[in-house]
Amino acid sequence: MTFFSKRRLKIAEQIIIVIFFAVLIPMTVSGVIINNINQQSNRAQLRSAAVMIANIVSEEIDVFVHSINNELAQIVATLEYYKSPGQEQAYLDTVIKDLPFYKELAIIKPEKLESYQMYSIQDDYAVFDRPLADGRYLVAILDMKNLKTNLFKTLTEDKRQIYVIADNNLAASSNYSEEGYNKSISQLPQKLEVDKPVIYGDTKNQPLVYLKKSNPDVTIIVNTTEAVTRHTIDYNRDKIILSIIITMLTVFFVVGLYTYYLYINIRQLFKAIIAISKGNYERRIRLLTNIFTPFEIVFLGNEFNRMVNQIHKSYIQLKKKNKELKQVNEFRSNMIDTVSHELRTPLTSIQGYTSRLLRQDIQIDEETKQKSLKIIKKQSERLKRIIEDLLVIPDIEGARLNVNINNIPIDSVLENSIMLVRNDAQKEIINNVSGCHAEVLADNDRLEQVFVNLIENAIKYSKGETPITIDYEIKNEKIIVSVKNDYDIIPREKLKTLFEKFTRVDDKTTRTTRGTGLGLFIVKGLIEAMDGEIRLYSNDECGFCVKVFLPLA
Repeated sequence: MTFFSKRRLKIAEQIIIVIFFAVLIPMTVSGVIINNINQQSNRAQLRSAAVMIANIVSEEIDVFVHSINNELAQIVATLEYYKSPGQEQAYLDTVIKDLPFYKELAIIKPEKLESYQMYSIQDDYAVFDRPLADGRYLVAILDMKNLKTNLFKTLTEDKRQIYVIADNNLAASSNYSEEGYNKSISQLPQKLEVDKPVIYGDTKNQPLVYLKKSNPDVTIIVNTTEAVTRHTIDYNRDKIILSIIITMLTVFFVVGLYTYYLYINIRQLFKAIIAISKGNYERRIRLLTNIFTPFEIVFLGNEFNRMVNQIHKSYIQLKKKNKELKQVNEFRSNMIDTVSHELRTPLTSIQGYTSRLLRQDIQIDEETKQKSLKIIKKQSERLKRIIEDLLVIPDIEGARLNVNINNIPIDSVLENSIMLVRNDAQKEIINNVSGCHAEVLADNDRLEQVFVNLIENAIKYSKGETPITIDYEIKNEKIIVSVKNDYDIIPREKLKTLFEKFTRVDDKTTRTTRGTGLGLFIVKGLIEAMDGEIRLYSNDECGFCVKVFLPLA
């Protein structure tokens, strides 16, 4: 205690002390306890397994004897129906032919019964006899090789030694060893209990089990060999000890790495604090971060660096906010400019022609009135479409667009759309869909709005006197309507942005064509609401092409 009071222990020293008292000592004690419990459990398991094997062999013998007795009883009952020795012998020959494990079946007189006892189990044969009603005996000599083959069939994987003794002779065995057999016989008690397995022997971890049966008179011995014991007890004990050693080494290795990295990072903190205390406010903490770096150390380092970088980060954030504000202002200005420009044109036209019709100082002929009214109507419809485009944007963005799906003839939709198109340049529109009588699943008004936007775009951005071509094809239960116009090839990067709001093909500063820049954005939203698809293409073959995929009715 005097030593500890003179100086503070370092982290590494404290960690070593904690490991010794909190890990090594408890782990060693736990290992001894676990090994003892495991040994007791394995010993009980060995005893239970030996008893179980003795019972299994006993049951196999019982099944064999029971089967033979049933077969002999059946043969005896059948012989009562035969009246002559020739018929009896013919029947017995048939039985031997069907059941080859019978070496011989014979009907003899009682005085000849003793002569058949020359066969013994040692010779791989067994004799069974049954009396007949007339005083004679049925004698059956069985080949015991069949029993020996099947007796241990279910125990081929077990390494224990099994001996079956009849008439003080070894009748059958598994994993036979002369040393093991002599040991098992020598340790047998003088008086054997009948019809129950009994554990005997002097070796604690190598239990011997005998089972003496009364019918038939055989004794079954199961010897647990040293190899089985070593595999069950010693092998498990070695694994426990090895696992404890590996665990201790792993603890030392992990804790050593942890202490090393912790010490380096704490020194970095000390150096940074000393530098700040001396006025070096640009000092940064550079931690050695990995899985061994505690959260608290990383947190302290990050907070320290955050304090040093606060002014710089504030400047970056302010610059970023100014940029975002500029983008918002630019977007709002672009929207107001675009929408006001598009609304002003039809309103000016409507206002001009309305004022003209209301003038009282001039005489206006009927043809001029009709022409003026048509222009007013056309500009009103254009104004209506612009307003509808603006009103549908929130529904598209919020995925709240309602569509009324019906079976719609595609040719009539396109004819109506072409009639509604503002074609001031008198562009030729080649409609190859007019001969198609297919019906699609769509909303009639929404679909007209789609094609009006697409055809107007094609008119605006087509070269010179080149025509606008509308084609179709039917493929995979869908109709594909293509609107093509001759135009310069548009880069792939530009094509990807044309579905965005207020995006125009032409440069926004030149504004060579009029439009809100909302057409393709609205078209895409309407098509997808009707379970369709729209794709844009631009190449030497078609110039600029829009393909609309719609499900057939």
